[in-house]
Amino acid sequence: MSNPVFERIQSDIAEHPVMLYMKGNAMFPQCGFSARVVQILTHLGVPFHTANVLEDAALRDGIKQFSNWPTIPQLYVKGEFVGGCDIVTEMFQSGELTGLLEEKGIPHQTAA
Repeated sequence: MSNPVFERIQSDIAEHPVMLYMKGNAMFPQCGFSARVVQILTHLGVPFHTANVLEDAALRDGIKQFSNWPTIPQLYVKGEFVGGCDIVTEMFQSGELTGLLEEKGIPHQTAA
C-alpha cells in the first residue's frame, strides 16, 4: 500500500541535499529546538530546505513514523536521517557535523 506522506518525504529528501522538518520555517521558527537547528545550519552557511510540520498534521505524524524518531525537528543530509536538535547540537559542538557535511559534499563554512 502506498503512503502519500512517505512518498512526499522520500521526494523531499531526494530532491534537497539538506532537508529540515521543523515547526515553523527558517525565517520564523515556532519552537526553540527548531530555531537552534536553523541557527546552526545558518551559522555554517549550509543551504537547506525546510518543511513546516505545523501546516500539515499528516506530515507531522508521518515524519515521526518515517524516521522512527519521536520529535521534531528532524534533519536529513543527502537522504540520511541525522537526528533532532540535541544530536545536531552535539555534532556541531564536537565538529562531527562539519565532518558529515564535508563527507557528503555539502557546501558550508568552517566554524571560526
